[in-house]
Amino acid sequence: MAKIDKLIERLLSEPMDFTWDELQKVLSHFGYEELKRGKTGGSRRKFADEQKHIISLHKPHPGNILKRYQVEDVVSSLKEKGKI
Repeated sequence: MAKIDKLIERLLSEPMDFTWDELQKVLSHFGYEELKRGKTGGSRRKFADEQKHIISLHKPHPGNILKRYQVEDVVSSLKEKGKI
């Protein structure tokens, strides 16, 4: 099983310690790119795929661990779009 498959499997288990870096790898695998909004974009981050489907969330700070509801929202959104 490839690393990305293990990472997707981990995301689907909705762990309490899923990191921002892991999320970026998974979203990148599914064709999402972070939309850049200049220097003062704040902590709100948006990711869009080729069909302009947007996933929007706050980047965690000062830590790097996503909140449980964020993981649930991402999983739900990816399932809704048929990515997983």
